[in-house]
Amino acid sequence: MTNKAITRSYEIVEGTTNDIVSRGFQIFMVVLISLNVLMVIVETEEVVASQFSTLFYTFELFSIVIFTIEYIGRIVLCPLNPKYEGKKFARIRFALTPMMLIDLAAILPFFLPFIVTDLRFIRIIRLLRLFRLFKLARYSEPMQTLGEVLKSKMGDLAVAFFILFIVLIFASSLMYHVEHEAQPEAFSSIPTSMWWGVVTLTTIGYGDTYPVTPAGKLVAAGVAILGIAVYAIPTGIMASAFTEEMRKKKNASKNCPHCGKEIID
Repeated sequence: MTNKAITRSYEIVEGTTNDIVSRGFQIFMVVLISLNVLMVIVETEEVVASQFSTLFYTFELFSIVIFTIEYIGRIVLCPLNPKYEGKKFARIRFALTPMMLIDLAAILPFFLPFIVTDLRFIRIIRLLRLFRLFKLARYSEPMQTLGEVLKSKMGDLAVAFFILFIVLIFASSLMYHVEHEAQPEAFSSIPTSMWWGVVTLTTIGYGDTYPVTPAGKLVAAGVAILGIAVYAIPTGIMASAFTEEMRKKKNASKNCPHCGKEIID
């Protein structure tokens, strides 16, 4: 394969030129991934699975061939990426990126049964086919933006969820001491009470475990209100970060890619 053909293959796979061939490849992959996820869901219906088993297997085989070629192709072509160009172990580094690990997880369920014969293990591994859904992130700009936001705000989100964990421990401990005598089975320990804490803080309220004493009801009311406030913290972090990221991309599109100066309409 000539250098021109290799470069062109990279442009199509990565969508760097955004021409009709690149867009066509991206649309094809999005449709293929969507149909794969739909197949994983539909084939859990025994009647449908038995009636269309041959069709499902043929489509699975076709999809695996495409996904495998795509996976190998991306690894082979990755040195053309400016991020990995000229670096040592570029292909290994690229193969260990989150999106490439997702691509690997999407094709592993087909090949592992040839190596492992344990049926229980195979059933669990087949669930990895749902990872094909995450492959859509590569072809969706909003999902890529969300990933960038999560990466940039990882520290802030970790602090927010740590606060949530502290509130959960405190609320569960308090409810255990208040309700244990009245309901020794429902609130038998602090770890058991944490289920009630999770359900209450998230305001789901399944109703399988609830306080019956006046003090317990008072604690539950306070925890439910506190849960709304606590969950507002990570929500606010994500909302503001997402808005800021979209603003940056909008402003970047108005700048010249060569000199960086603002383009005046």
